Amino acid sequence: MLAEIFGPDLIIVIVIVAVLLIGGTQIPKLARSLGSAKSQFEQGLKDGKAEPASKNSTSAASDAPAPPAQAPSPPPEGSSQTG
Repeated sequence: MLAEIFGPDLIIVIVIVAVLLIGGTQIPKLARSLGSAKSQFEQGLKDGKAEPASKNSTSAASDAPAPPAQAPSPPPEGSSQTG
């Protein structure tokens, strides 16, 4: 069905219109930037999959119980607490 809509004639027309609108010298730059964006996107996906494992290891260390708090020291003798 899509082959009927996007036949070779339509693709040629789209390419010609793109060259006229964008310019022949800008198309290679556009292709490079699209390739770079794709590479960065894939790298981000890899980093996103690796990140939760590293977050779990660091959060496990932070989930360790804190050392017990020291009891407040008694006030020095001779001081009065009026209030």
